[in-house]
Amino acid sequence: MWQALNELHPTTRRLLAARAVRSIAQGALVVDLSLYMHALHWSGLEIGLTLTAGGLLAAAFSMLIGVVSDRFKRKPFLLANEGLTVLCGLAPLVSATPAALAAAVIVGGFGRGRAGSAGPFAPAEQAWLAENVPPAQRGWIYSLNSALGFFGMTLGALLAITPSFLLAGVGVHFAYSPIFVVVVLGGIVNLWLLGGAREQRSASQAVTSSKGGADRAQVRRFENRILWRLFQLNTLNGLSIGLTSTLIAYWFALRYHIGPGEIAPLMAVTFLVAGVSAILAGRVTLRHGLVSSVLWSRGIGAVLLAIFPLMPWFWLAALVYMLRLATSGASVGARQAQVMVLVRDERRGLAASVNAASFQVPQSVGPGIAGPMIAAGMFLLPFYVAAGLQVLYVVGYGRVFRRYAHAGSQGSDDSRPR
Repeated sequence: MWQALNELHPTTRRLLAARAVRSIAQGALVVDLSLYMHALHWSGLEIGLTLTAGGLLAAAFSMLIGVVSDRFKRKPFLLANEGLTVLCGLAPLVSATPAALAAAVIVGGFGRGRAGSAGPFAPAEQAWLAENVPPAQRGWIYSLNSALGFFGMTLGALLAITPSFLLAGVGVHFAYSPIFVVVVLGGIVNLWLLGGAREQRSASQAVTSSKGGADRAQVRRFENRILWRLFQLNTLNGLSIGLTSTLIAYWFALRYHIGPGEIAPLMAVTFLVAGVSAILAGRVTLRHGLVSSVLWSRGIGAVLLAIFPLMPWFWLAALVYMLRLATSGASVGARQAQVMVLVRDERRGLAASVNAASFQVPQSVGPGIAGPMIAAGMFLLPFYVAAGLQVLYVVGYGRVFRRYAHAGSQGSDDSRPR
């Protein structure tokens, strides 16, 4: 694997490294943010609605950013994301007020466990990553990108143990402050990494490439049709994830009466296993294609999702949760690569935007629904609904994308009808 990494384009390596660095803070936040809010006596509704607002804002911006990045360069958008992350990480450090924390969560998109994704700027990130990667290698590289995100979240989740040692001595605010220091430092490192990356195409080239003639109308209709179907499927997937994953630490805390000292190590091991699974999934895509890897991983994940809330003990629930994220999370890179294969370069930002926004909007609604349920002791219902949505997603994904499995496995950009 290391030899393959050394052969990658320098810009690709910087983008992969930025993903790993970004995910460290995200791993810490996905464990500690909801626990921090709970320790500040926020209600389940307040926690859920705050995370929902952040997700909806990210979804709105991601749609815009993807389209605009197709017309102009993509690098400035990712630099803007890191600058915004630094500012939002500083806000809770400077002020301990609920307003400062809420603003940081909403604007910075904190606490949603994105495995290193650049949030609303992710469409520009995905489109830029495809620039120097041959089509046949995209399934592997995007899976590696996802794996590095999970590995970074592993380290972040381990750092999330810190508040459990500080709570008794310094109080809630100062105990959780180191997590936001991690956010700020990660943003600064990524400003350096991305600042040194080179984007091949210029803004003028991007605008020129978007001006297609009449002979490309059929291709455009095909792309629009497949993106609409992707939008419909992602709505199911996003709501399923939003009902369960975003508030999982909060669910563990109330269901088993535990804190960050127990939850953080579990999440760390889970993210580590998910990262290894993502790498294995990348290898599977080279042999069996993108679609098959998605169907198998999400199908198994749906079954485990239905079993998970029935576990009577924390250690057993932890084992099932670990297996579930390892299987479902393994397909993230394959799904992103599938989208990049099916559209032309000048529409990759748009495709990534549709992929992100159609997932993020329903995902953002999920915490607002699940938060009050969890606070009220309804620990089973969110997972049953989510499992049903996952089954519908797997069936629909297979029906829509199986016909393009050959294109995904071979990596041909010429698989679209002309």
